[in-house]
Amino acid sequence: MVASGPVVSEQKRPVVALVSDAIYPYFCGGKELRYYELARRLAANATVDVYTMHWWEGPRRHTDGAVTFHAISRLRPMYVGNRRSFPEAIFFALGCLRLLWCHFDALDADQFPHFHVLTLRLVTWIKRKPLSVTWHEVWEKSYWREYLGWAGYLAWAFEWLVLHLPDNIIAASPQTAARLRVVLGPQASITVAPNGIDLEAICSSYPDAAPTDLIVVGRLIEHKRVGMLLDALALLHAEGLPITCRVIGDGPERLALHERARTLGVDHAVDFRHDVREQKDIYSLMKAAKIAVFPTAREGFGIAALEAIACGLPVITTSAPDNLARHLVEQSARGVVCEQSAVAIASAVRRMLEDLDARARDGHAQDQSLLAQYSWAAVTGQVAQALQI
Repeated sequence: MVASGPVVSEQKRPVVALVSDAIYPYFCGGKELRYYELARRLAANATVDVYTMHWWEGPRRHTDGAVTFHAISRLRPMYVGNRRSFPEAIFFALGCLRLLWCHFDALDADQFPHFHVLTLRLVTWIKRKPLSVTWHEVWEKSYWREYLGWAGYLAWAFEWLVLHLPDNIIAASPQTAARLRVVLGPQASITVAPNGIDLEAICSSYPDAAPTDLIVVGRLIEHKRVGMLLDALALLHAEGLPITCRVIGDGPERLALHERARTLGVDHAVDFRHDVREQKDIYSLMKAAKIAVFPTAREGFGIAALEAIACGLPVITTSAPDNLARHLVEQSARGVVCEQSAVAIASAVRRMLEDLDARARDGHAQDQSLLAQYSWAAVTGQVAQALQI
């Protein structure tokens, strides 16, 4: 529930439109889970419609609990290799024109893949409704250049334009809000509403029967740098430490990571799990591990790292400037932020294994205080306030 007080009558319930090209459970990621959790909680006091691609079988419109899902474009691949698909972004943006014929009082859109924000600005202008956009990451000009080559300059200019379109921006972390204010100025309308975790579901889950030493959870794409973790695993094996590792996730790097594990000679010690979809299964697998490792170069928040902390795991991540998960990890009594290399990760794992029991004993109380800030109930209340519903 998002707020105390009487539930408004059906006739007076505000109508909220949430727009994202990808949704959980069809596509598993932090921002997709965010919209899933927010939608079903906002539905306690509002009519919630989710507009997305046609991920499911059957009619374009279907209802799941109190939330109605609408397919506004056909399902297209979101990635071409390691990069987001340009055609998918364009066609989804065109599909957003369908909202001209939809009723809503408030609209919030996911920032990615940017093009649809232009369409939604037009839609909300015509319908005289406010436009809110949830911003997960601010990509600086240098990163766009690295991502797209010379075309990155054009992409940065386009993101700068899109940043100025919403009436309000919901930032998924305080660090993202700070970066937004550098671009938009101190007077910009920005609300911080971080990603959350389901503390009740985590507490009620049990460890999986198959233990492992290390675990990483995330989309298998280049910037998650799971290959760096495999390199660290190989270094530990070379030192005579037969560490095991579980990789949960799927993505365009899948085959390359399997091949890398074989080349390094650690494939026998790596359990690739590309089939995990339910959050309860992720929590069980996390609780069956000793240490969670996130070598990521870029993270807008780090929901998987926060879930690992809630599962009672010590967490290792890197000091990459665009890895905002490091701000969560460094607040944990059991967290370690290390340099961006396989050698540094291997060293951190080795040290952590040596005093694992002490970390588990001493860090519990501090981590509980940290986790209390990120309940979905609290986050939903912040979002509801930003949307003025």
